[in-house]
Amino acid sequence: MARLIELPSAVVTILRIRSLAIVATLLAALTVSLTGPASAYAAGTAAGPVRNGVSQPVYSYAKAVRETVWVDTGLDGAGDGHTDRVAADIIRPSEPAAAGLKIPVIMDASPYYACCGRGNESQLKTYDAQGRPVQFPLYYDNYFVPRGYAVVLVDLAGTNRSDGCVDVGGPSDVNSAKAVVDWLNGRATGYSARTGGAAVKAGWTNGSVGMIGKSWDGTIANGVAATGVRGLKTIVPISAISSWYDYYRSDGAPLYSGTPADLSAVVETPATVAHCATVQQQLAAGAPYNGDWTALWQRRDYVASAANVRASVFVVHGMQDLNVRDINFSQWWSALARTGVDRKIWLSQTGHVDPFDFRRGPWVDTLHSWFDHYLLGVDNGVQRGPVADIERAPDQWTQDRTWPAPGTVTSTLGLKPGALTTGAGGGTASFTDNPARGESDWAADVDRSTPDKTAFTTGPLTRDLRMSGGGSVTLTVTPSTPSAHLSAVLVDLGPAAIRNYLGTGEGITTLTTRSCWGQSTAGDSACFLDTAADKSQVDYTVFSRGWADLGHYAGLGRTVALTPGKAYSITFDLAGTDHVVPAGHRLALIVAGTDNGLLDPPATDPTVSIDLAHSWVRLPLVGGPGQLPQPVRRNPAAVLRGPVAGRPGTVARPDTFR
Repeated sequence: MARLIELPSAVVTILRIRSLAIVATLLAALTVSLTGPASAYAAGTAAGPVRNGVSQPVYSYAKAVRETVWVDTGLDGAGDGHTDRVAADIIRPSEPAAAGLKIPVIMDASPYYACCGRGNESQLKTYDAQGRPVQFPLYYDNYFVPRGYAVVLVDLAGTNRSDGCVDVGGPSDVNSAKAVVDWLNGRATGYSARTGGAAVKAGWTNGSVGMIGKSWDGTIANGVAATGVRGLKTIVPISAISSWYDYYRSDGAPLYSGTPADLSAVVETPATVAHCATVQQQLAAGAPYNGDWTALWQRRDYVASAANVRASVFVVHGMQDLNVRDINFSQWWSALARTGVDRKIWLSQTGHVDPFDFRRGPWVDTLHSWFDHYLLGVDNGVQRGPVADIERAPDQWTQDRTWPAPGTVTSTLGLKPGALTTGAGGGTASFTDNPARGESDWAADVDRSTPDKTAFTTGPLTRDLRMSGGGSVTLTVTPSTPSAHLSAVLVDLGPAAIRNYLGTGEGITTLTTRSCWGQSTAGDSACFLDTAADKSQVDYTVFSRGWADLGHYAGLGRTVALTPGKAYSITFDLAGTDHVVPAGHRLALIVAGTDNGLLDPPATDPTVSIDLAHSWVRLPLVGGPGQLPQPVRRNPAAVLRGPVAGRPGTVARPDTFR
């Protein structure tokens, strides 16, 4: 139920305020609260003035309260007989508390504040000689604290100044952040010191929390939301994992050779390593290289708990993110569709990049409105606007009122030798796995017969064909060896200007100029290096991918040794995307074995034959497929040009997950 500030208590508060400036600010806030829309949320009302639908920067960043509270998680991750405390570094405007007003919280829980840094400039937390926080990485504090928000940056368990062991997305990881949400809502105990100290209460907050973060940080936001914790009103997961299995494995196939233990070793505080050896061993043992689903993965599958989510969700992901691959956003989005929570999504052409670095001005404005609505209760209409923003070409965006796009139909396309068809498939095709080649090689050779892949194409399209969402591939195949990996990629065959997602900036170039977003102090600048789109002119674009291990054809529970010469059927996902294949271009599905740089190879290099009569692809196409033109014979010497900056193997590996 919505409610307004009660006038009598607010008037009493005003009488206690000495500063005329604060009186003016409070009166403005009361005016908004008393005359504003009745839809303001009960948990939050703006502590400062709201004009034109957004909160205003009326508070002093320089005079903000900066403090650290260690929150008791109630867990003993290290098994030393003491419950763990996690460090929450807090910055909040001093004026609202002096006026008796309570404010909401923007929270980023991360393992990277000491080891690796946050943002394009890898900012770390810094502290003064007394251990008080000085620099809060990123711009959230500089921009939002003057507008009446607290910003809380949490060191996940086992990192920086927190106790415990790194659990890499598991219960301790998630609960170390959830405990801070509980403390902000009066349900957990905080202390003034890491050991001992006095109990500290968060009397300055109204308990409304919004979690945000990129990569591991955004992943924790997903995990905390999936607990259903009360007080968490919204999350903004950027390039985030929804199920850790789908970070390391893809339908049984190993995307990376490592385990969560390798990632833990990168971020864990050196002093805790000896105490956390058992946890490290569990992380390694629970993630078998063979791709089997285990209890470890089950505990890190937030999609399975999506029904618990109460918070609104603003998803941001790069459609060419080859680090946290796109299945993570698309399956999370689909699961959330069944919960009824408010959702919004931005999909860029970048790789693993924060929107602050690919669409800075519109991003800050949209995020500002989003937080004002869900944390301050401002009826600014952000929840009624377009649900989806999609980048079509570098810095060129379109919007949709829902996502997947209105009119999207799951369409089945058949496979014939060399052809994608709206009719039934038939015939056979084959390939021999060559781990030295990958999707760029396959796409460049799409019109040449090569032994390492088989391609199915349309003729030049007579109209634009848009895929919006995630698809799937069903293949009936016969391997020549006891194990086989499968890759399937969708390719737009035709010239385009795209972001150079294989470049070092994964689609952006960092400039030497700076722009400022909020207020600064000597120890924490609000000015950040500008960026621009890094562009490539290409002749083809790979826009959706899927990988699988044929030994998991019957399910992920247990890998099966294949019988050479026996046929098996398997269905696996193609990652979510939103791509338009323009009229005049061709659509291709390429099926092969190891995708070099993106999939670890099998123990053998099998030859795989495909029964096309019992194989197909299902794609979410806007308006359906129509009648796809049949392919014509191409020049067998043609070689297409893809992204020029490098091969897929140049993308970040798990030790650079941030």
